[in-house]
Amino acid sequence: MSYESRSREIADALIAIDGVGFLPAAPITFKSGIKSPVYCDNRRFPFWPEEWAKVIRGFEALIAERKIPVDVIAGVEAAGIPHSAALGFSMRLPSVFIRKELKEHGTKKRVEGGDVTGRRVVLVEDLVTTGGSSIAAIEALRAEGAVVSDCLAIISYGFPEAVGLFKNAGIRLHVATTFQAVLEIGRASCRERV
Repeated sequence: MSYESRSREIADALIAIDGVGFLPAAPITFKSGIKSPVYCDNRRFPFWPEEWAKVIRGFEALIAERKIPVDVIAGVEAAGIPHSAALGFSMRLPSVFIRKELKEHGTKKRVEGGDVTGRRVVLVEDLVTTGGSSIAAIEALRAEGAVVSDCLAIISYGFPEAVGLFKNAGIRLHVATTFQAVLEIGRASCRERV
């Protein structure tokens, strides 16, 4: 299956599980302060295993096609964890997760699950908006000795700020679907209902 076909399949899955909200009259405010009339909620996927499997297969295909080197799969707390854990399990690779903040008790770690020193780690995100949380997680992984050059996301809004942050950090961002594909399929879905 081509990247374009997979991208459309995943965009269709996101819309099928009501994971996209079109709210032009009441835009959503992101953590960054950006207001958007479209909201993608990838946290819904684990409730829909058949649709979620399309995302995991899409990630596996990206890794294979783009020859992304990987020893460990990592996910950002909290929305990236289910996707990274499922991908790690499917690929029979170790999986870790990154806390957004340093834990104040216990082991006081940000990277949980195993030692990433000298290992090639691919970060998995559910969604990239401005890229800030992704880059913070990558910095935490690198501080633990991980080699990180790639990040997978189900979707990115494609904001220039995120593009610049990833470029400056030396990270290649790979998305399973595009915002354009979601809009096209959403538009077609709305026409079918009328």
